[in-house]
Amino acid sequence: MQIRRMPVAILGSGNIGSDLMFKIRRNPLLDLRLVAGVDPASEGLALARSLGYKTSTDGVAAILREPEIRVVFEATSARVHRSNAPLFQEAGITAIDLTPAKVGPSVVPCINLESLQDAPNMNLISCAAQATVPIVFAISQLSRIKYAEIVATISSDSAGPGTRQNIEEFTLTTQKALRELGGAERSKAMVVINPAKPSIIMRNTVYVQPEHDIADHDVRDAVARIASKVQSYVPGYKVVVDPFRRDDHFMVGLEVEGAGDFLPPYSGNLDIITAAAVAVAEQVAKRKTH
Repeated sequence: MQIRRMPVAILGSGNIGSDLMFKIRRNPLLDLRLVAGVDPASEGLALARSLGYKTSTDGVAAILREPEIRVVFEATSARVHRSNAPLFQEAGITAIDLTPAKVGPSVVPCINLESLQDAPNMNLISCAAQATVPIVFAISQLSRIKYAEIVATISSDSAGPGTRQNIEEFTLTTQKALRELGGAERSKAMVVINPAKPSIIMRNTVYVQPEHDIADHDVRDAVARIASKVQSYVPGYKVVVDPFRRDDHFMVGLEVEGAGDFLPPYSGNLDIITAAAVAVAEQVAKRKTH
């Protein structure tokens, strides 16, 4: 039986949009019909054309002219997406938002995608949230979480102008996700941009303070199960320091290596959010084409 592929578009032709092209290209459920931007000199648009994709410099207007497109990957900025979101919703196009605009509900695929796949707009929060919220959520299934704190360390080479300009928004939305999706009563998030050479792979440290005593082996099992779910759509996701107890909290160490589709492998912070976006689109495709 021939699989019906869902027509999709990418808005934004920077590093995120370019990496999405390669992930969508090999996905059997998604059909990339258009890559739109605003800069005629964009290297991303040139790359899309070299891969045989239709491109436009008319931005959102170009996508709205394509009646078959069912999903758009918003890879621009929070400000731009806040303007575009109502246009997509009016056109009946599902928006998968890779900016910190937070117009629609937050989604972490391994936690709440099943309940959100019919939402008209879904927000991927931040790379740090995609990496760390699953760990907090897993432990919250064993006990109420009094406090969760995460430190995400990324390479300076993988933090472009957009990341640097939105660092406060990324931090605040990550903190909120640790509470709303992770289940923590209080939370804190920190992002460290490391200039080390050679460039480091994304690393995350998660601190979780449960309200009740939990057996160490139960925490290890819960973290292993949720990590396996994340790995199903982010193969480079890895627990490098198994959960261990320190005084009144547990600590977990994570590493995210990128797939190397377009971005270098050390850019796991970018890869995890594009991989999560494609995982969301896959579920939407299964619902819309069957």
